[in-house]
Amino acid sequence: MKIELETIDPASKSPFRLLHDPKLSHLFYWHFHPEYELVYIEGANGTRHVGDHISEYEETDLVLIGSNIPHLNFDYGVKTDYREEVLHIKPSFKNTFVDPLPELQSLNRLLDLSRYGIAFHGETKKVVGTLLKELHTLKPFEYFMAIMSILKRLSQSNEFELLHKKPYKNRYSKKEQSRIRDIYALIDDRYQGKISVDEVAKFCNLTKPAFCRYFKKATGSTFIEFLNQYRISQSKRLLLTGKNVSETCFECGFESLSYFNRTFKKVTGENPSAFKKRLQRN
Repeated sequence: MKIELETIDPASKSPFRLLHDPKLSHLFYWHFHPEYELVYIEGANGTRHVGDHISEYEETDLVLIGSNIPHLNFDYGVKTDYREEVLHIKPSFKNTFVDPLPELQSLNRLLDLSRYGIAFHGETKKVVGTLLKELHTLKPFEYFMAIMSILKRLSQSNEFELLHKKPYKNRYSKKEQSRIRDIYALIDDRYQGKISVDEVAKFCNLTKPAFCRYFKKATGSTFIEFLNQYRISQSKRLLLTGKNVSETCFECGFESLSYFNRTFKKVTGENPSAFKKRLQRN
């Protein structure tokens, strides 16, 4: 499976496309598209992988993703009975409809902020999730007005976090997207064991120095930094399911407990024991 470049059917005059409860949990679907994407998922614990950001969500998630930001399908690997709604918004909606109207400047700011990736929480996530679940039942005019209401609510909310410190720039050519997708799939398949830089360089048909330069330029991280970030993301999931720190360390591919503890604290700001205790209290 290659990297996917998705677009709304150009024959469609609607600025929106709703994917009602798509089921892609069996696919590692690393993809990007020109459209903005609003994703709501409930009944699942999974990985939120948007651009360079990797984290975990629990039970529900609501994220607005900017144009051409690569992301993994939010239901990847989910085995529970979940529900998902995905709304795509054409770039022309912003350029030709939102931008010229002073009355819609809050929506303009929202779509500009989506370049960082936005994760919503609190009452905003709950209310907007309910509205998104109703979209597929509405007639065209009500459907359009409901989406405008959703965007208005999001634009007025302060219950959110930005997933990147700077606006994300898609640095990949089409060829690089395909290569990066293959590397990510390799990491996902092999993170529990040893993965050497030499091995991945050979997998990409590059020398080790060339691969290191390429990966740093493409992702903004060294391969080891990225691999550790992914492993820590998986370790948080295991800790939340009741695994102890030692079990989690070795199941996520770390070869020593001390290195796992140092890496976990570097990535998350706290050690794994403190993380586990804090989440158990909440």
